[in-house]
Parts: sequence; structure tokens; C-alpha cells
Amino acid sequence: MSSSVHTYITAQVCFRWRKIISTNTDDGSRPEPRKTTKFVPSQPRLRLEACTERAMAFMGVYPNSYISLPHKIIKIRKSFKLFFQAPPPTSLVSSKLRSILRHAVAQHDAISSQAEVPSSTASDAFPFSGLEDVMTGYMLGKRKITEVAHAVWKNVVRKGDLVVDATCGNGYDTLAMLRLIADDTRRGRVYAMDLQKDALASTSSLLDRSVTADERELVELYAMCHTKMEDIVPTGNAVRLVAFNLGYLPGGDKRIKTKSETTLLALEAAKRILAPGGLISVLAYVGHSGGREEFEIVQSFGAGLPIDSWVCCKLQMLNRPLAPVLVLLSKK
Repeated sequence: MSSSVHTYITAQVCFRWRKIISTNTDDGSRPEPRKTTKFVPSQPRLRLEACTERAMAFMGVYPNSYISLPHKIIKIRKSFKLFFQAPPPTSLVSSKLRSILRHAVAQHDAISSQAEVPSSTASDAFPFSGLEDVMTGYMLGKRKITEVAHAVWKNVVRKGDLVVDATCGNGYDTLAMLRLIADDTRRGRVYAMDLQKDALASTSSLLDRSVTADERELVELYAMCHTKMEDIVPTGNAVRLVAFNLGYLPGGDKRIKTKSETTLLALEAAKRILAPGGLISVLAYVGHSGGREEFEIVQSFGAGLPIDSWVCCKLQMLNRPLAPVLVLLSKK
């Protein structure tokens, strides 16, 4: 979990604790300390965990509920400012917790100061901002998982960035990337590749119908395997996003599909060219032959990345075993 997430949870822990220990009795006096010790265990770690549970419950974010972690974080983030409406109490607060409070305030000030800069920069501090609607729509069956992926990309990619579509297919991911990087500077590039000429033709046709000629020039199409992506990205340039949409070409020959061995090599290449703050996005389809094995390779790759420099997660339907799985590998 990132430092920003720790900050949000810590702040809400302290907010909930302040509400409890500052509550007045019926006669207007402060409650006795013993009333708080019943709620707060004696050991600091247990005290912090108990406060976390109470704080999340107070906001309607229950740790064991069906709500996903990003949703919990978003709910916590929305209530985060409540803690800063009043100074933390000094009585009944240990020196260790006061230190945590001061650190949380400093983190909050740093994050708040980014609210005045462009949203593309501010999103670096909280990559899952603005996903409430698309995630809710996906959970209710009204949005596709590709829309979730595109919403995440929007919080990562900036105008003028270099991005790679490792499996361009019919071109919808390529088009989404182009709209994220295109601007008047014309510095951004989308490097899109696919082994099948039919896929490249479909992508090119979609772009011709959907964007201007100037925008179309920002996309470079390559008929090659995604394991060779390092050959097309200019030397010394890091990319902000590498996206994979695994499996076979929709509407094409189902016998031609991505394979576990080449996908693993392509992931290694993507890791080498990815910029700090960049994202590897993998949409894996487990319903076709070899699809689940390929997903497990991707999952193992993500699980093996060092926790000090990567944040890795997946979005998967529990009661739909054949539904596609979105794997997100974010480089710190």
C-alpha cells in the first residue's frame, strides 16, 4: 500500500479517535479516561488497528464488506478533510500518536498543494481518483472492464507522453491512448504493434475515421511481436504506459493468439522501458484454450515484482470464472 493510502487511513483513525475522546457527557464535562481505555487496547499496534476498524465503520466503510479496496480508499479520501477542521486533542493522546498525527498533517498539506496543479500531475499522488462511476457501472454490469482500464490510464498518461499498445487488435485501445497523449506540441507517440496484418488494417481504418490527420501522425503501427517493443521505442526514452489485450483478434482467426512464453518476454521488455510512475496494463481472457495459463503467467510476473518499487493488483469477478481479468502493474 502506498504512503498516500497510509496517510488517508491514519488520518481517519485519528479523526475517529478525536470524536470518541472529545465527546462530552450529559453534564457537559469530559468523560473519564477509563471510558476510552475500554475501547482502545493497551498495546499501541492493537490500539491503531482498533481505531482503524472503528473509523472505517464510522464512515460506512466496513473492512470485511464487498466494497473493493479502491472504493474504501475513495470513501476515506472524501472524508479526509473532516479531520483537519479542528486541532487534535492533547489530553489522552500518547506522544507516539501525536507524532503520527503531525506526519499525517504534513502528508495532507503536501497532497492538498497538488490540487492546484493540472489534474494529470495530481493523479500521480492518487492513481485511482475519479474511478467511482466506472467501477460502480462495472460492478452493476453496465460498464465493460476495458472502460475501467481506460479510466485508470487517464490518471496515469499525460499529454505528450510515449505509450505502447503491445496488442493493437481492432484499434480501440490505440485510439484511447491517442486521445490521452495528443496535444499541440505533437511530442506524444503511440507505438502500436500486432503480428496480424488484419489487426493493423483494422486499427488504421478506425484511426482514419476517428481522428484528424495531424493526430493520426502521432500513431506508428508495426507488424511485429510484442517481445520486440524495445526495438521501436527511441533509445533513451521511457514510456508511460504499456497495454496488453491478450488472446485472439475479435472476429479473426481464433487459432492465432498470444502465448504465455512470448507474453512473459514482452512483460520483461515493458518493465525495462517503463518510466517511474508508469503503468503496465494487462487484460487477460481466461475462457479460451491456454488463456488461464497465460493469465497465471501474468499474475506470477506481477507477484514477483519488488514491493518497494511496484504496486500490483488485479480486478476479477469472483462468481464469473470465465470473465476477463484486469491486471495493473504500477511502477513507483
